[in-house]
Amino acid sequence: MDATGAKDPKETEPLRVGAAVRRRRRALDLTLAAVAARSGLSVPFLSQVENERARPSMRSLQRVADALETTPARLLAASDAARTINVVRAAAEGPPAPGTRPRRLVRGHHQLQALEFTGEHDPGREFQHRNDEMMYVADGAAEVEAEGRAYRLARGDTLFLSGGVRHRWRATAPDTRILVVTVADHIDDAGPEEPRR
Repeated sequence: MDATGAKDPKETEPLRVGAAVRRRRRALDLTLAAVAARSGLSVPFLSQVENERARPSMRSLQRVADALETTPARLLAASDAARTINVVRAAAEGPPAPGTRPRRLVRGHHQLQALEFTGEHDPGREFQHRNDEMMYVADGAAEVEAEGRAYRLARGDTLFLSGGVRHRWRATAPDTRILVVTVADHIDDAGPEEPRR
């Protein structure tokens, strides 16, 4: 504390260690159930911690660390190292020429992935992602076929597709630009009723 009695922000900030806990658990080849049995904490709570939906107290973090054969300090250090801020400049690459691969809007291996598609796209190519996806038409127009239905999208429209939905799409106007944001395939995206393993 300083002279005014205010606490250091690091003392009051909730503990964000989900990614570090998940990596350590997987490195030890443990399920959430095994960590729950070792720590005395519930599977749903541990799943929420790993997915940053709950933040453990120091006491709970100690129990998790013990179950993962490490220390709270190591989990916190690994979590701090995993925090990333990354700017992808449009001017650095310029817009992709038609027929080239999409432009990555998020670099690295993260929970969120985003791509920008410009111009023509192979309408015969079918996609099916394990996790959720959102398409946003920044410019132009597109048609998406999903689960046997066609959806026409104009500038500013979005389309949400839950994980597992087969779909294909095509640009229907010149200079169409579409942003696709997905939950990364390496993330286990179980629903709220099902604990992640």
